[in-house]
Amino acid sequence: MILVLQRVSSASVDVSAENYRAEIGRGLMILLGVEKGDTEAEAAWAAEKVANLRIFEDAAEKMNLSLIDVKGAALVVSQFTLAGDTRKGRRPGFDRAAPPDLAKPLYEKFCALLDKQHGVPVKTGIFQAMMRVTIVNEGPVTFIIERRKGEGPAEPAIPA
Repeated sequence: MILVLQRVSSASVDVSAENYRAEIGRGLMILLGVEKGDTEAEAAWAAEKVANLRIFEDAAEKMNLSLIDVKGAALVVSQFTLAGDTRKGRRPGFDRAAPPDLAKPLYEKFCALLDKQHGVPVKTGIFQAMMRVTIVNEGPVTFIIERRKGEGPAEPAIPA
C-alpha cells in the first residue's frame, strides 16, 4: 500500500460526469494506491499511521500534532498510478497495482477505519472515475508512506 499525504488548508475533488463534489478544510489530502498482495492488515496499519502521524504544527511551530489532535478531516482518493513502475522505458508499468475488484474493498476499508476507528471525518473521490483534484498544500508538507505485506511493525488488530 502506498499513500501520499499532503497537509492542506483545503482540498476538493470534482467528478463532472457524476455531478459529484467532495471537499474538506484543514486536514490531509490522501492519494491511496493499493498493490497486489495488500490485505486488510495493510489498510489497518495505514489508517492508524495516518491518524496519528504528527505532521501538524503546535504553538511552538513544531510538527507535534496529529490529524486527530487538530480535529482535521481527510479527503481520500484512490490512485493506482502510485504503483506504477517507471524504471524502464517510457511508459509506466502497472503490474504491482491491485486489480479494481481487490483494490476497491481495501480502499473502502481504509476509509472506514480512518473514520470509525480513529474518528477522522473522511470524504472520498469516486473509485475509478476521472477526477479533478484541487489542493492548497500547507507548508508545503508532503509525505510518502509505503508498506508492503508483512513489512513494518506488528500489525494492529482489525475491528469487525
